[in-house]
Amino acid sequence: MNHLFVDNLTVIDFAYLDPSRGLVGESWIADVVLGGELDDQGMVFDFSNVKRTIKRVIDERVDHRLVIPRGYEGLQWSEDTPDTFRWALTGGGHIEHTSPDEAVVWLSSDRVVPSAVASLLEKELKAVLPGNVTSVDILLREEVIEGPYYHYVHGLKKHLGNCQRIAHGHRSPIRIDRNGHRDADLERRWAKQWQDIYVGTEEDVVRRHVGDDGIAYITFEYEANQGEFALTLPQKHVYMMETDTTVELIAAHIADKLKAECPEDRIQVKAYEGVGKGAIAVRA
Repeated sequence: MNHLFVDNLTVIDFAYLDPSRGLVGESWIADVVLGGELDDQGMVFDFSNVKRTIKRVIDERVDHRLVIPRGYEGLQWSEDTPDTFRWALTGGGHIEHTSPDEAVVWLSSDRVVPSAVASLLEKELKAVLPGNVTSVDILLREEVIEGPYYHYVHGLKKHLGNCQRIAHGHRSPIRIDRNGHRDADLERRWAKQWQDIYVGTEEDVVRRHVGDDGIAYITFEYEANQGEFALTLPQKHVYMMETDTTVELIAAHIADKLKAECPEDRIQVKAYEGVGKGAIAVRA
């Protein structure tokens, strides 16, 4: 058998539900290996079609979606409201999510792990690749990050693309420079504060309440081009911003907070959105 490989084919930025952590923002790099017989061109698969076919399937299936493990026993939904489900957290409290079908990926497992997501994608790809391709292996891996990072989830209702989905996320490093020198203490502080956090926009809040379980909750709702979205989650898992939560505004928000703490210092924040991209904000 012959093999073709493509490393770093794409990055999928998404969110998933974890029994203890709640909503988790994640960014996985996808490597692909195809096995099979050579075609009339002497190829397993034409490199020019890799992005057009394989990257498209991976991106459309998982990128900017919420991945839900169907096998988790704390998952509840009703036939009357199939677009809404409730997720019980092992540490107490719950998450409730409503969205169009296209914003969700259902996984046939009880936990979201790279191998389970890769298996789903491999099945999807085998259905669209030519007959000479007899095996598809996908490796999903995290970026190796030197320094602090955080997992955050958000939704951008004004976005024209898939970012408008209310629960998609990223695994992101952060770099903070103070007076021209990297400040590891500030980086660690923000990474800890934003560990497994939902970054919410104040104008999307429709309700704050204390549930029967004694836990404080926040509910976000909005209508976007793709449909109606709603999300309720424990307040302790939320960080609120007055503005939208684009990476540009996130970088500016962190820089403003740090400048207020250290008015005499020059602050530069390099906030990432997943792998290899993001925004820079400077406050002199």
